[in-house]
Amino acid sequence: MGWFRSFSVVELVLVAAFIVFYGLYVVRMVRISRALKSPAYAVAYKLVLRTALFALLLIAYLGPSFGEAKREVQSVGKDIMICVDLSKSMDAFDIQPSRLEKIKFEMKRVVEAFNSDRLGIIIFSSEAFMQCPLTYDQNALNLFIETMNTSLVPSSGTDFGPPLRMAMQKLEDPDGKSSDSKSKVIILISDGEDFGDETEDIAKEIADKDIKLFTLGIGTERGSQIYAGRSLKTDKSGNPVISKLNPASLKQVASLTGGQYFEINDNGNDVSRLINTISKIEGQIRESRLVDVSANRYFYFLLAALVLLVVDILLSVRTVTI
Repeated sequence: MGWFRSFSVVELVLVAAFIVFYGLYVVRMVRISRALKSPAYAVAYKLVLRTALFALLLIAYLGPSFGEAKREVQSVGKDIMICVDLSKSMDAFDIQPSRLEKIKFEMKRVVEAFNSDRLGIIIFSSEAFMQCPLTYDQNALNLFIETMNTSLVPSSGTDFGPPLRMAMQKLEDPDGKSSDSKSKVIILISDGEDFGDETEDIAKEIADKDIKLFTLGIGTERGSQIYAGRSLKTDKSGNPVISKLNPASLKQVASLTGGQYFEINDNGNDVSRLINTISKIEGQIRESRLVDVSANRYFYFLLAALVLLVVDILLSVRTVTI
């Protein structure tokens, strides 16, 4: 037999208080009976009854658990791979404090929202690199997010193809077959135009595998300059380089896979909608097993205590005869 609560100082105080106060009551009744030369043995009936009543209430409070039962326990979750553009344009500050810092903050929200799912991070510009494989470890994910910066990848343009292909491969099972693909999600985050040639073909592969793909654009139409070290970046003619949000490629990729496009700009933030949309996707049953459980049977003792309480109220014992 197990117990929901352990016998602690609180229960010990209650038992001591019952013994002291009911003991004083019994002593008082015995003294009165002796003074009136009346038999005091009738008090014993009430003592036994109320002691049993108190004991049953105490046992019910402690929550006795006994009896064997089988219960199926299922582990359900999604696999979410986040692809983050770390090209130099992500240092633009039209979204304060910068596009990348804003994305890092929002990614932590995503990690927190899906704490029972596996998440992974891929960073890219013209090439893709695995930053964090699929994991349940939120602390590790947040650490990798915090260390992200645009110097981690080559600064030679943006190509959506490599990160999407890598994400698709990492979401597949070791045998190369993607099971329950509907519970697998790719989030592509960028601010610019796709200069790759294979993105459309890879997007079609993702759609064929029934993997969900959502894109998130960040930036504004007016754009902003980009810091190159301590100075602002300029072109060969000395003119300032302005980076603007170019959502066309992101919208196209989303449409090719039947996904949705979301955006962070100076007027709104769609990350909450993105989280809600992904939350509606049914998770995959990762593991199902039968476990032995014991149920809290407090109600048996509580019912017995209520019966004794009714008996105590109905049973009248004359302790003093005049």
